[in-house]
Amino acid sequence: MSAETLVIGLAQIDCTVGDIAGNVARIRAARAEAAAFGADILMFSELFIAGYPPEDLVLKPAFLEACRAACEDVARDTADGGPALLVGLPFVEDGLTYNAYALLDNGRIEAVRFKADLPNYGVFDEKRVFSAGPMPGPISFRGVRIGIPICEDIWGPDPVECIAETGGEILLVPNGSPYWGGKTDERLAIAVARVVESGLPLIYLNQVGGQDELVFDGASFGLNADASLAFQLPAFASTVAKTVWRRGPKGFACVEGPKAALEQGDEADYAACVLGLRDYVDKNGFPGVVMGLSGGVDSALCAAMAVDALGRERVHCLMLPYRYTSKESLSDAQACARALGVRYDILPIEPAVAGFETLLSPLFKGTKQGLTEENIQSRARGVILMAVSNKFGSMLVTTGNKSELSVGYATIYGDMNGGFNPIKDLYKMEVFRLSALRNRWRPKGALGPSGEVIPANILLKPPSAELRENQKDQDSLPPYEMLDAILQGLVEKEMRVSDIVAQGFDLETVKKVERLLYLAEYKRRQSAPGVKVTAKNFGRDRRYPILNRFRDPGSAAIAPAKGAPSGRGFAPSDDAM
Repeated sequence: MSAETLVIGLAQIDCTVGDIAGNVARIRAARAEAAAFGADILMFSELFIAGYPPEDLVLKPAFLEACRAACEDVARDTADGGPALLVGLPFVEDGLTYNAYALLDNGRIEAVRFKADLPNYGVFDEKRVFSAGPMPGPISFRGVRIGIPICEDIWGPDPVECIAETGGEILLVPNGSPYWGGKTDERLAIAVARVVESGLPLIYLNQVGGQDELVFDGASFGLNADASLAFQLPAFASTVAKTVWRRGPKGFACVEGPKAALEQGDEADYAACVLGLRDYVDKNGFPGVVMGLSGGVDSALCAAMAVDALGRERVHCLMLPYRYTSKESLSDAQACARALGVRYDILPIEPAVAGFETLLSPLFKGTKQGLTEENIQSRARGVILMAVSNKFGSMLVTTGNKSELSVGYATIYGDMNGGFNPIKDLYKMEVFRLSALRNRWRPKGALGPSGEVIPANILLKPPSAELRENQKDQDSLPPYEMLDAILQGLVEKEMRVSDIVAQGFDLETVKKVERLLYLAEYKRRQSAPGVKVTAKNFGRDRRYPILNRFRDPGSAAIAPAKGAPSGRGFAPSDDAM
């Protein structure tokens, strides 16, 4: 007989790539929680047993065998009559490896469906490691025909259309959808389109947690068949949620489920940075972090994020002053450390810089001091910070923003040293906005204090690397308001120079920024990973050659020559037929 009511549990919980035993333990703990509220079935996110994204681990037979054995092991748990499970894993069949989702019930694997549409853009590279599955028909669970399109399968119409045409009654969609600004609206629009086309209710279950530079924000939701919001889970938080679905004249509708408010805009970006840093540190087993606190806005924001992510006891800040460090920076850094409650030490770098200058003096004799000597200061700081990291095991946080990384305004093997960068994908003006935001807003779950944690003076003074007397960033760069706008055109939108100039920017300024962007590629290739919050981060999303002589001259678009042949072949005219 077909069930009239389904209690569907949703495990929006964190997993760790490669931690198969740990992920199975998380499945069992979530199942016990779901059993307590009477779940009939419990969903997990995409490839949960393996962790997502597993990348080239999928090419290792031993990894695939371990995932399959773990799935079969946890399937035996379902012989107890408790909740059935829907879990994701890489699955080998007939010599091909698929991104799969399995129904576990009655002590065994009852059914498996394969992902049909493999994403191969931006951060996704699934066609390298998986084979595409066939169009997925529904599976039967207690008389209900459940469609389980996997993540990308709902970003086009065909898989859901196949499910609807073969009798599907409800769509349960497991996802590994990473965060970037505006992504929640994009997901909702896609889901609404599939519901409108199919007439079927839909559950969108997303992963939560950090994996390298990716942050999965959760924010799972459900839609009734009329596309109304059935439930909404929180973002950036783990939960095992109960939803109740009842069959009516027009199919299943949700009659019980939570409706959480979501962070938006800058608040969501800040929460993503904190979650990404926390999971990178904790999943890699670091006891805490160490970082330089310069009195500038970038390091202050990173310190606030580190304390929110890990707690003040796990954050160690060092001020590393030199003769060009202003009294203002010294007092601002100390005030920031005091507000956050972190350990704060001052280690002047004069002896280290003098040692390098003495060592190099025979080679540098007769030359003028300049950029090389400025970089020695930064590299001396980098050596000191790495030494503290090595000695005590804490991870070094690096603190460069996207504007500076774009144009190479950073010292490789100096201030770029570090294991992870929470603000790597934030432009400078967003760094200022998020700093001001944090002073008036404490995120849910943050371990740091409320109130002003970044001194107001840090937000007011002109940015400076303080590597020479009276230095300001704008001595070398356009104002950040202008620089960020130009970079968003060049990086995020891949615009031609002439189109950016048409927005009101000076041609030579735009060409200079483009040149610096290309020249700095070698630095970015050697930079630490960092949280992705934009649609196009440096790394997975943007793959430019280091050796690159192309420069956009700033001319208007050039149309191809008339009469050029078509690569599609010759289509004869009606007269020739």
